[in-house]
Formats: sequence, C-alpha cells, structure tokens
Amino acid sequence: MNAQAARAQRASGPVHAACDTPPTEGIKYAGSKLKLIPHILRLAAKVDADTVLDGFSGTTRVSQAFARRGYDVISNDHAVWSEVFATCYLQGKAPEKYRKLIDHLNARQPKQGWFTEHYGGDPKKPKQPKRPWQIHNTRKLDAIREEIERLGLDPVEKSVALTSLILALDRVDSTLGHFASYLREWSPRSYKNLRLEIPAIVENRGMQEHRVLRNDIVKVANKHKADLAYYDPPYGSNNEKMPPSRVRYASYYHLWTTICLFDLPKLFGKANRRADTSDTIANSPFEDFRQGPDGKFVAVEAIRKLLASTRAPHIILSYSSGGRATSEELNDAINSCGKLLEVVELDYKRNVMADMRWTNQWLRDAQAPNREFLFLIARR
Repeated sequence: MNAQAARAQRASGPVHAACDTPPTEGIKYAGSKLKLIPHILRLAAKVDADTVLDGFSGTTRVSQAFARRGYDVISNDHAVWSEVFATCYLQGKAPEKYRKLIDHLNARQPKQGWFTEHYGGDPKKPKQPKRPWQIHNTRKLDAIREEIERLGLDPVEKSVALTSLILALDRVDSTLGHFASYLREWSPRSYKNLRLEIPAIVENRGMQEHRVLRNDIVKVANKHKADLAYYDPPYGSNNEKMPPSRVRYASYYHLWTTICLFDLPKLFGKANRRADTSDTIANSPFEDFRQGPDGKFVAVEAIRKLLASTRAPHIILSYSSGGRATSEELNDAINSCGKLLEVVELDYKRNVMADMRWTNQWLRDAQAPNREFLFLIARR
C-alpha cells in the first residue's frame, strides 16, 4: 500500500475508540495485548509511520491489527507457532480459497496416534494423569495432523491449516490457556467436538508488503529498518521463588510447537513437556531472573540493548509492573536511548485505563500490582 493511501485509511476514523478496534484472532495467551490494541494504535497514529516492526508478535493479534489498519508489518517472534500464525494471517489469500482444504481436514476419520497417547484423556476413567484434551479430540488431532503432513502443502497453505487446527484445539481444551499444567476436572468445552474453521485472514489486495521473521529480536532490530517498532518482551517474574521454567513461554506453549513441527519430541514431567523446554536448554534473556557479573539484571540489560539496537525513529514498549525490571531501571533504560513522549497506564485489577502519564510521573504508580504500561519513545 502506498504511503498516502495507508495514511488516508488510518485517518478514516478515531483509532482510540473501542468500536474502531480492528478484529483479530488468537489463542488463550498469558501475554495477550488484546485490551491494549486500541491504545497501541492511538499512540502509533501520533507518529509518521508506514512500516511497523512487531518484535515479539506472539499470537500476532497486534500484527493483525496493524495490518488491518493499513501498515506494512514486519512480524517477528522466536516461536515457530507464532511464525505459523503470522504467515497465515499476513500472507494468506482470500479466506474462501481455503474452504476445500479445511473441509477435507474436517472429514478425516479419527485415529489413535502419538498425540492421543501423550495428551488424550478419557473422562470415563477417573484414575489417570491429567491431560489437556479428551481422547475423542486427540484422535481427530492425530488424523488431521498426519493428513496436513501428507498433503505436501505450500508454506502459506500449511500455515493456514495449522492455524485453523490450533484455534480449534484451543476451543476444546481443558487448561487455563497454557500447557505447564492441566485442570483437575474436565472443562465443559473439552466435551465439544474438534472442528476446524477458516482463520480470519487479513486480506492483502497486493498493496501491502508484510514480512514474517523468526529470529533473535536484537538481530532483527539491527538489520530491519521500520518507521515504528512495537516491543512486548516477555516479562519473566519478579518473584525470586518462582522457578524460571514456570514463567517461560517455551514452557507454557510447548504443545503448539510440537503440533507445528510434528517432530514427536522426547518428553518429560507430568505435563509431558518437550525436553527442549527444560531450564538448561530454553532460556530467553528477557525472561532471565538472574543478575549478571555487574550486578544488573539480565532481563533489564536485554531491554536496554534492544532499545539501543532499534533502527526505527519511534518505539512503543509494553511492560508490566510484575516484570523483572523495576520502574527506576526501566526508566533509566528508556532515557539512555531516547526521549519518553507519552505513557499509557492500564490497571488490570480495575480493568480501566488510568490518565495519561507524562515523563516520570508514571514511576509512582509502577510499584502497584496489576499495572500494564505503554511507553511511546522517540529514539535519539
């Protein structure tokens, strides 16, 4: 989309209004920014931007919203399932082009397979390990996932099929939205039947140029220019007693990785986690709870390095009061690379937006729990 047309599209309505928030799709996700999307878009509209880098895209809800608003999007995340989502939503064709594929997958006959063996539970057998899905749905999962592999689909078609499958599984699970542990009693939705639907693809009429990446965010920020970068780094936990594996996204969403890769990995623990999500292997500096040799927290220094590496004149940064970085450390990291233009505060406990906070006024409120902040930063 040319810059003039994109700006006209974004100026066609008040982006701060809740009713004007573009529709997005996603799984249940601990890091979801669904409630923040209208405020992210409002801040984005304050700067001259046509290309946006979404550096930690997760379920890609923010990438989807930026794309629907007319921006060219660079969607990046280290998770393979996030790459699958972004490829589906940002590079897919008209949704109805996939009707035949989705109908074909829905028609597969259930079969006993690897997923049923490790993740399927029978509600008629009370004395068994807790599982995320009932066996009538894991048998469909086994049949559909094998068929997706057998069909030899191109990368976009495969991403559409996998996204549809993951969304369908998310609707019939028996979890709190992640796969580090499972509910003691079967959830009502777990009795429903797994059925795939066509994802709500962001239709690209050939005017937008979206890119999908899966790489280290600092490398991406160094290499790719954008007009605006949006960063929502994983926060880890400021609870010293919290085991690190319990706050890592690789641990929380390991099953989506396995469904995408279909690599039937080695498993461990009661939740049958992938062996490559163990503490000794899976580690992101943004989720690191340790201090470095200089006494500074690894997670805080990772944020500082990212902000300094970004090749965009403006940045929107999300952060939570429950994250590893203290308000003073985060403020110092922001000021070291640019000027803080505006802060938006969301109180999740009260579920209301607070007044806009300017410069350092937000520091006082950052000590209270359940606060989420959006920082609009002008890079030096």
